Amino acid sequence: MATPKHVKFCTHQKVGILLIFSVGFGFFLQSSSSSSEETRCESSSNSNNSYCGFRKYIMESYFEKHDSLLEPNFQNFIVDGLLFNTCKLLPDNLNHLLRVSVPWRHLIGEGSHRHISSTIRFHMQPDSMSQLRAHFCKVIIIERLPTGVFADPFELQHMLKRGVFTDVAVFGDTNLELPSVLSNQSAVEIHMNVAPTSLLGHISELEISVDLPLHARYPPLDDSGYSEVEFGEPEMFLRCSMEEIGDHESCLLMPTNDRTGSRTDNVVWRIPSGIRAHAGIVSAVTFLAASISTLLIILTSIFYSDSNLCNNLKES
Repeated sequence: MATPKHVKFCTHQKVGILLIFSVGFGFFLQSSSSSSEETRCESSSNSNNSYCGFRKYIMESYFEKHDSLLEPNFQNFIVDGLLFNTCKLLPDNLNHLLRVSVPWRHLIGEGSHRHISSTIRFHMQPDSMSQLRAHFCKVIIIERLPTGVFADPFELQHMLKRGVFTDVAVFGDTNLELPSVLSNQSAVEIHMNVAPTSLLGHISELEISVDLPLHARYPPLDDSGYSEVEFGEPEMFLRCSMEEIGDHESCLLMPTNDRTGSRTDNVVWRIPSGIRAHAGIVSAVTFLAASISTLLIILTSIFYSDSNLCNNLKES
C-alpha cells in the first residue's frame, strides 16, 4: 500500500510535469506568433505595402540594422527604410498637405535635472484631410538626445502608467552611469493618441505639448567651467489605422516640415563642469585628504588595540 509521503511525492511530480509542459507550450505559441508576424510583415513589404504595422516602435527597426545612432545612418533610414506614400488607402498627395512645425521649444528647470518642453503643431487642409479614413491615429515623436544627456527609462515608465504618454521607450545607450565622454547617443520615442475627429476636416490645426524629463551626464573638464549640449528638432510622424471595406492597413505618414512656423535656434543646455586649470589643485587636495584620513584610521586602530591589551593585562 502506498504511504502518504509516496502519494505526496507523486502528486508534486505530476504538477511539476504539467508546469514544464505549460511553459514549453507557451514559448512555442510565442515563437510561432513572432514567426507569423514577421512573415506577414515581409509579405506586406514585398507587396509594396506601407510601413510594417507590427513594429511597435520605429527606432526598434532602426537599431535592428545599426548599432549606434549616427546622423547619416538615421537620415538614410528615414528616407529609404520607411516606405512613405505606399499605403494604398491613402491619397497620393496627403503627406504634402500635412505640415508640422515646432513654434515653442524650451528647457525648464535648473541644474543637472531638467525638462525639455515642446509645442508641436500639425497644419492640415480640412478638405483634403477629410479623405483620410482613419480608425485612429497616433502622433510619434522621436527625440534624439546628444551624448551629454540621457532619459531615465524607469522614470518614463512611471509617466506611462500615469497616462502622460500612450507608449514611450528609450533606444541606444541606456547606461545611466556612464560619463559623457564614454557614452553614445540615445533616442526617446513617444507615442500619443489623436482623436479621429481631429483629422477628419473638423479643424485645420492640431497642437500637442510634450514635456520630457532629462538628466545631464558627468561632462568632461572645460576651461570655461561649462559643457554645452545642443538639441535639434525632433522627428514627427503620424501612424494611422486605415479602414475600408474588406481592407485594413497601418499607414505611416511623415508631415512636411514647416520651417516658417518652427524655431530657428536650437536649444542649448549649459551643463556645469570642472575647470581644467583647477584639476591639479583638486587632485592634490583630494590625495592629501585621503592620506590624512587613512593615517587617522590606522592610528585609531593602534590606539584601541593597545587599550584593549592593557585592560586584558590588568584583568589577568
